Amino acid sequence: MSNNAATSMEVEVSPEQKQAETRRIILEGIIKFLQRGIAAAETHYIYRALRTAFSLRKRLQPDVIAEVIAAYNASANSQSVAACLKSALAQLQQNPAEHPAAGVCEPEVCLFLGLLAMLCLLDNKQLERGAELADVLVGVVSSAQRRTVDPIASRVFFYYSRFFEIADRLSDARPALLSALQAATLAGMKETKAMLLTLLLRNYLHYKLYDQAERLTAKSSFPADAPNNLLARYLYYMGHIEAVQLNYSQAQTHLLEATRKAPSNAATAGFQQTVHKIYVIVELLMGNIPDRSLFRVPTLKKPLQPYLELTQAVRVGDLNKFQEVVGKYQDRFLQDNVLVLIQRLRHNVIKAGIRSISIAYSRISLRDICLKLHLDSEEDAEYIVAKAIRDGVIDATIDHEKGSVQSAEVHNVYETSDPQYAFDKRIAFCLSLYNDSVKSMRYPGSDHRKELASAIEAIKRERELAQELENDDYDGDSDEDVMDEGP
Repeated sequence: MSNNAATSMEVEVSPEQKQAETRRIILEGIIKFLQRGIAAAETHYIYRALRTAFSLRKRLQPDVIAEVIAAYNASANSQSVAACLKSALAQLQQNPAEHPAAGVCEPEVCLFLGLLAMLCLLDNKQLERGAELADVLVGVVSSAQRRTVDPIASRVFFYYSRFFEIADRLSDARPALLSALQAATLAGMKETKAMLLTLLLRNYLHYKLYDQAERLTAKSSFPADAPNNLLARYLYYMGHIEAVQLNYSQAQTHLLEATRKAPSNAATAGFQQTVHKIYVIVELLMGNIPDRSLFRVPTLKKPLQPYLELTQAVRVGDLNKFQEVVGKYQDRFLQDNVLVLIQRLRHNVIKAGIRSISIAYSRISLRDICLKLHLDSEEDAEYIVAKAIRDGVIDATIDHEKGSVQSAEVHNVYETSDPQYAFDKRIAFCLSLYNDSVKSMRYPGSDHRKELASAIEAIKRERELAQELENDDYDGDSDEDVMDEGP
């Protein structure tokens, strides 16, 4: 009786312990799946393990992670791997119980466990310890550069930069990122290279180092087969840099591609809002008016409200309204880091006003233009109208003696080359979309070629056999030849 009671007391486990044991078993299963990908040198196993682990991010406890790390630390056969696992245990501040040693700890497993420890520290706001662990993990990446490390290394560098960014020490991470970019390029680690390029561009944009960012993109090439999430971020950073440096057409192309590469769901709503804010301003700087339907999208309606009012002021050419909107939302524009671009729109507002005046009046005095556009003097109005004529904004002439502007007759737009330019732009977009679709298609492997070769050989054998049978039919005398012969 007493023995049964003691046995029941030993078996009884609290619900928290059951949950911890379940999560440890799940984590060990993920690591086994990761090891399967390492053994087969197949990255899709590693991607699947990463997706599964990140889905358990909020449920993994430090003690569970520390217990698994301790098991692999006992079997670590490399000094860098052992030092990394010991550092992870030290930063987690856990003292797990002794656990049987697990299998051989590969660098990929070490980085994976260190990545989980970093996520735990980040969620608990332990930034200093997380940055120290990130430094150790970067050292492991530099000593183990191979294909199966690439997916995990890219995420290690992401959170490495994230720790420094939250601590407002992003410039301190730049030397390590630059050296890692050079190493990843030489080692052919494409996803890590793509991640490092986006992190460096973000680093330069944070400190408004646009010239250095341009030199980086000029001397490096973004991997063509990088994941879409990295490509979308890279295109956004490129569009932002080119917009600041007055390359509006390239900026418009990159920002538009960024919105199309990023998925349209609740998880990416913030990214879509950030990209569209700059995209609207670039459209206005190019003299275009964004479609009204863009401002009616549910996820964009509220964030783009200041930009809608800005667009309305530019469209009607009302300089007073434009300045009122800029003053009203100046803090918002500073927070979005677009105030420099918006200040360039003043001239576009004046050009839009001159264009609407030129369409409405065949002849108007400079004095009336000065009053309508709220300019300081007639000399300013004359200078602005002359510049608009030279830039091709309006087709008119200035009568200096009478102080008036004479608009030319409106010509048929189909007699100009504008439709040709519009069709050329649409055709170029369709061809680009077709090429991207072809590049993203997946083709079957070469296993079917063996079956095809064996089928072709079988057909050849059948033809040879049929030909031999046909020759055998004509070897002897036929019945008709026998009948023709005499006795």
